[in-house]
Amino acid sequence: TVKKARKRFKHSKRFRKVRLMYQDEAGFGRISKIGSCWAPKGMRPHVPSHYMREYRYCYGAVDARTGESFFIIAGGCHSDWMTVFLEQLSQAYPEDYIVLVMDNATWHKSKSLKIPSNIEFTFIPPYTPEMNPIEQVWAEIRKRGFKNKAFKTLNQVIDQLERIIQTLSADTLRTIVHRKWACGNY
Repeated sequence: TVKKARKRFKHSKRFRKVRLMYQDEAGFGRISKIGSCWAPKGMRPHVPSHYMREYRYCYGAVDARTGESFFIIAGGCHSDWMTVFLEQLSQAYPEDYIVLVMDNATWHKSKSLKIPSNIEFTFIPPYTPEMNPIEQVWAEIRKRGFKNKAFKTLNQVIDQLERIIQTLSADTLRTIVHRKWACGNY
């Protein structure tokens, strides 16, 4: 409520605006994601695949109202990488107060996590990934760049992930994550 909000900002600087951002992490690696595809009638498509267990993780946050986004590619999912992500996110929006909607991963609640003063967490209920629209962003990334592909090296995976993220416009991301119940009619 209003008193609680005043107390929260009482000892901090004035912020330009408050951002509601959906946050999550996803693994991308050399394990192939096989899916349906078109082929000429009478021909069976050839889809390369392999099961190499090499991964990198992508941490992301998308603004629910504008579709603006922030992503980093990381070496793992744990408190140290989450701290790096939060610090870089804070630096990307230093004049804004960021409310991150996220799941209950253990590294999101770790005592060793360093949370910048302009970031606050709000957690979705356990076992409800459908309540975090960034899950659909990961699905879009996989659809655009990882379905029916086999990568020879982990660097190729990282390069592909970077390319696909760069093609996602704020308008595209906004259509994926915008929810009227969270943002009103904006």
